[in-house]
Amino acid sequence: MSEIQKQIDLSTQIAGVKLKSPFVLASGPLSFDAEGMIRAYRAGAGACVTKTLRDNAAINPVPHIGSFGRDTLINCEKWSDFDADIWIEKEIPKAKKEGVVVIGSIGHTPEEAKNLVKAVADAGADMIELVSYSEDTMIPMVDIACRNANIPIICKMSPNWPDPASTAVKCLEAGAQAISAIDSIGPTLKIDIYNARPEMNSEDGYGWMSGSAIRPIAIRIVSEIARKDCKELIGIGGVTKAEEAVEMLMAGAGAVGVCSIAMLKGIGVFEKLNKNLSKLLAELGYSSIEAVKGAALPNFPKKEIIGTLDFKFDESLCTKCKKCEIVCCYLARKLEFPQMKLDEDLCRYCGLCISTCPTGALKGKVSV
Repeated sequence: MSEIQKQIDLSTQIAGVKLKSPFVLASGPLSFDAEGMIRAYRAGAGACVTKTLRDNAAINPVPHIGSFGRDTLINCEKWSDFDADIWIEKEIPKAKKEGVVVIGSIGHTPEEAKNLVKAVADAGADMIELVSYSEDTMIPMVDIACRNANIPIICKMSPNWPDPASTAVKCLEAGAQAISAIDSIGPTLKIDIYNARPEMNSEDGYGWMSGSAIRPIAIRIVSEIARKDCKELIGIGGVTKAEEAVEMLMAGAGAVGVCSIAMLKGIGVFEKLNKNLSKLLAELGYSSIEAVKGAALPNFPKKEIIGTLDFKFDESLCTKCKKCEIVCCYLARKLEFPQMKLDEDLCRYCGLCISTCPTGALKGKVSV
């Protein structure tokens, strides 16, 4: 690690709770018990969210998790398959004893919030994350949680609601201290083509999607919530590498939830994410998470930008992969190395050639 990297401050705060790293193990199979959370925390996670606690332990169909394309999952897994008492009496205290910053996930109804919030807080959780299938139940859950706990309350937004950004504002007005966004997207469907049936064995064959495929939706919703002046925000959804974490942070998140990629690549991704994020922030000129947080928000366009692109080609960076030529739907670009040719009469300045260049050999600046 370079001296500059060592100077990068990766610590952050959510609702006054300090995290050693911006990466949070989001609620899921890896946080099924204290040992799972301890492993993630030791690997570099700044905090860990428990599996969601409810009044009754879950019984899951089989199978209930499957691959859904590159770094993407489908699942019909429910909440924790432990009784809440096990979490309260054993798992949360055990994780806290090992120094884990614990966020207790509680769902999905006001009645369950009334039954569980105080006990989870008393067990040592640093924060509470409320989860609901319905917007209508979230605000009553916030009210109950705030009356029953003296620790920060986080509300998790669902992308399946009509307007999660407006719901986030209502939650904050009701007393929540922070927002996490987003939950998984669905319902979705995957067909097992070899057996001509749904791959998930839920009651309707449907599941919920997480991982890389949902990232653009997650970043959009995070930015919308941040632009409504939410300063305490955990961005969750599809982050697999440092560059994507920076996107989430620039969109307004102060911490980044990670789940699917850790399931697919192993808990060691946290160490890799921290190392690569430190290096990338140094390259971009940011000294801390606070410095990069929300950096993109002032730069959202106020209207459509119409113009052209001034292209620049650096042959020293070119690998001759010809991706720029392959993706040009209009046959406007031709690589005859070391020359890059462009037919300006055919080019629509869509920008795909720039976006797909793997080395940055081809760049473009908007000219209005």
